[in-house]
Amino acid sequence: MVKIRLARGGANKRPFYYIVVADERSPRDGRSIERVGYYNPIATGKEIPLLVELERVSHWIGVGAQPTLKVRQLIKLAQKQQPVAA
Repeated sequence: MVKIRLARGGANKRPFYYIVVADERSPRDGRSIERVGYYNPIATGKEIPLLVELERVSHWIGVGAQPTLKVRQLIKLAQKQQPVAA
């Protein structure tokens, strides 16, 4: 099954996560199919803490990919932050 999940990057005690589409059998930080965003839990100043390509995420969910619980929360947060086009 294909999952939308977090892959950890960054240094020790400075986590940075990529939101990736990957086969559930691959390791957490292993090979992924596509990178669809990132999450920086300790962003400061003008750094962007969350960026999600919502179009690509909806495409992958449409073809059967399952987001993990944390990624589902991040997608909802990104949808709230996205400016409404008039």
